[in-house]
Amino acid sequence: MRAFVYHAVRTPFGRFNGALAGVRPDDLAAGTIRALLNGETGATGATGATGMAVDEVIWGNANGAGEDNRNVGRMAALLAGLPAGVPATTVNRLCGSGLDAVMIGSRAIETGDADVIVAGGVESMTRAPWVLPKPAKGFPPGDLTAVSTTLGWRLVNPRMPAEWTVSLGECNEMLGEKHGIDRVRQDAFAARSHRLAAQAWADGFYDDLVVPVEGLTTDEGVRPDSSPEKLSILRPSFRPDGTITAGNASPLSDGASAVLLGSENAALGRDPLAAIVGRGVSALDPRDFGYAPVEAANRALARAGIGWDQVGAVELNEAFAVQSLACVDAWGIDPEIVNTRGGAIAIGHPLGASGGRILGTLAKVLHERDERYGVAAICIGVGQGLAVVLERVR
Repeated sequence: MRAFVYHAVRTPFGRFNGALAGVRPDDLAAGTIRALLNGETGATGATGATGMAVDEVIWGNANGAGEDNRNVGRMAALLAGLPAGVPATTVNRLCGSGLDAVMIGSRAIETGDADVIVAGGVESMTRAPWVLPKPAKGFPPGDLTAVSTTLGWRLVNPRMPAEWTVSLGECNEMLGEKHGIDRVRQDAFAARSHRLAAQAWADGFYDDLVVPVEGLTTDEGVRPDSSPEKLSILRPSFRPDGTITAGNASPLSDGASAVLLGSENAALGRDPLAAIVGRGVSALDPRDFGYAPVEAANRALARAGIGWDQVGAVELNEAFAVQSLACVDAWGIDPEIVNTRGGAIAIGHPLGASGGRILGTLAKVLHERDERYGVAAICIGVGQGLAVVLERVR
């Protein structure tokens, strides 16, 4: 039995401390699930599959330290109005959580354990709390430091080798040195992301993929006037002489995405968009996490029984321009098939939500470009990568 993508929606992605800062992550997730099952979008409000029999909700979330605790997938399903008898789980594979949720859901369908799965993910990086470790003994005399859970390492195990726990930015500075990717290429790639995202919104591409939240109707971080020249004047963020800036890396973001998965026999009131025909997981040295999608995608293609020469579209999550360029170079593909409707540098990267975003975008791009196969891939902190191959359904 094969698993199919029937529908995908997401919220607009908000800037850190921006328009979605007042919305709890469980509410972001619940609203997106409701929109997915009701067929709602910002443009069409099309009739969908309200009342369908959902077998399970599988939800991605990376931080899980605040309002997204206590299994946010289950909380979102209940808040969305699904029957209490619909089970739900929350997956944490950091930035890959949402795509991992889709992969897990597709396996459940392929094995016959389920016919209909709601998969996706959510992150409010704005509302991620500060945390305090409990002291080993009561009433310590010294100060305690509150640790932000928004992004990156926190409460690091002292047994972990120090070279593995450097910042994500420093990891990618090293990656750029290793692969000879300079600042000029990174800024050009970032400017392209903004240009293509702005054009996609102007073309109406996202109208049936995005459901408004709290008056926000479009991605808040897209800068239509971005250019390599403007990006070139930004100061490096991680090294005084570095190449990575706030302009050629993905921003901190808030948002949610959801994907409706079903078997070929699922009665969902709509035709499937694409079949999931390959999945790949990879891992390597934590410092090289940005390069992990290379092997993940190669494995997914091998399992799909095809090669890169048959791939017509790629959605690669742009955590950093440098790691995206490293992956594209390694695959040896035409860069023009990658992120043709903008990427995370412009749109945003709310960790747990990004996997659902790239998969939903890929399914639509395959139809728009009349391509048969596409790859969705994402890098993951601490040295992992995920990829999914879609085959368009005519």
